[in-house]
Amino acid sequence: MELIDTHCHLQFKDYDNPNRVIADAKKAGVSKLICVGTDIADSQTAIDIATSNDNVWATVGIHPHEAKDFLASAADDAQDIQELLKKPKVVAIGEIGLDFYKNYSPREDQIKALRMQIEAGAPTGMPFVFHVRDAFEDFWPIFDSYSNLRGVIHSFSAHKDTLDQTLSRGLYVALNGIMTFTKDSLQLEAAKAVPLNRLLLETDAPFLTPNAFRGQRCEPKHLIGTAEFLAELRGEKVEELASATTANAMKLFGLHDE
Repeated sequence: MELIDTHCHLQFKDYDNPNRVIADAKKAGVSKLICVGTDIADSQTAIDIATSNDNVWATVGIHPHEAKDFLASAADDAQDIQELLKKPKVVAIGEIGLDFYKNYSPREDQIKALRMQIEAGAPTGMPFVFHVRDAFEDFWPIFDSYSNLRGVIHSFSAHKDTLDQTLSRGLYVALNGIMTFTKDSLQLEAAKAVPLNRLLLETDAPFLTPNAFRGQRCEPKHLIGTAEFLAELRGEKVEELASATTANAMKLFGLHDE
């Protein structure tokens, strides 16, 4: 059984030995990882890790929390993003989006940074990794103002109406450890309703440790906890869910065996 962690942050300071984390993931059946960037320097480190490991790929992007700082040097950063997107092992633009839950950056800055990155990344044809929290009402008009965008809503934890809007736009839905400990029955109903051919799995490590491993720092190896939970929730065999989500990730991100 093969699993792909489509969203982790091995470059974060939480991990003093990313190679050990990658090796442990492989032993646990998590054969491929996507290391997701959150600012320019962080994205470069993600690329470095990916370049050094056959089964790791990277993304390039500015997280909405970092939008204010991004815009302070927007001309340079936009150019830097375009240059980083040309590097080998880069497979997506992200994570980018809107986060109106914490508002670490002003809303106007988040919107401007999101548009700037969509416009920088769209010509590559790569998929986008979108972070949207308490902001779908503002996000959809922005998304819809561009054509031919493809990608995934990362860390999906919304309800069925938002799921329907996501699917109607051809986007994938990534679920993680939140599903294993949420008390929101409507989130679980949405998780059950995601079509198998649109579902991705992720950890968002080092965050959101699945319930089976609570108390531990989240690592890609813990993806099995989310996979097993979702398979039971959805009435599927875990092998079936693993096979489908792996195929989905390979297709969306253009992954291949090195």
